[in-house]
Amino acid sequence: MTLNLFRRTKQLEQQIDSFFDKLSESSVVYRLAVRLYLREGLTDEFQERLERINTLESEADVLRRSIEQQLYTETLIPDSRGDVLGLIETVDQLLSQFEGSLWALSIEKPDIPDEFRNGYRKLTNMVVRAADELALSGRAFFRSPHDVPAHNHKVMLYEKEADAISTKLKMAIFASDLELSHKIHLREFVEQIDSVADLAEDVTDRLAIYAIKRLV
Repeated sequence: MTLNLFRRTKQLEQQIDSFFDKLSESSVVYRLAVRLYLREGLTDEFQERLERINTLESEADVLRRSIEQQLYTETLIPDSRGDVLGLIETVDQLLSQFEGSLWALSIEKPDIPDEFRNGYRKLTNMVVRAADELALSGRAFFRSPHDVPAHNHKVMLYEKEADAISTKLKMAIFASDLELSHKIHLREFVEQIDSVADLAEDVTDRLAIYAIKRLV
């Protein structure tokens, strides 16, 4: 028996693939934007990355609404409809988190001292890995749900590593001679970046349940 959810729903398949493409591209743009900010500050190129994230998030919203409409009005994959809707909605939150994080950098313009920039880089790389692996897990859910646990395991590993990096970075920040207000501002951005991996792990928790339901 085939486990592919898309036996008779080619248009839905294409839209969901496009939706996960938005997540994959957003993670790339996000990493580049943060690295650019750490290296050069708030530049025109950073603003271009931010605008691209905004566009991707808007395009993903359009796809999400179209997917939801198809699932309800055309009575597609009724046994898995709720799970698909839940997955799409939570992944959309992750896209919004990428966008919100870059907007906060653009608006608040945190002054990140040189000695902490490598920690922010490492943290960003790790949360992006978690998001990328989540995209693979989401795609697997629709075509090969037995592969979901392997991808989810990697997401959890990346999330734990991100937590370790963020903890070490915050400890270094608060051990420094910076003003307390500066330390708190830097901590907020550590936690904002780390929250991307936390949200990715939350999505994988739901995916694990969805995949089990498809396999039993």
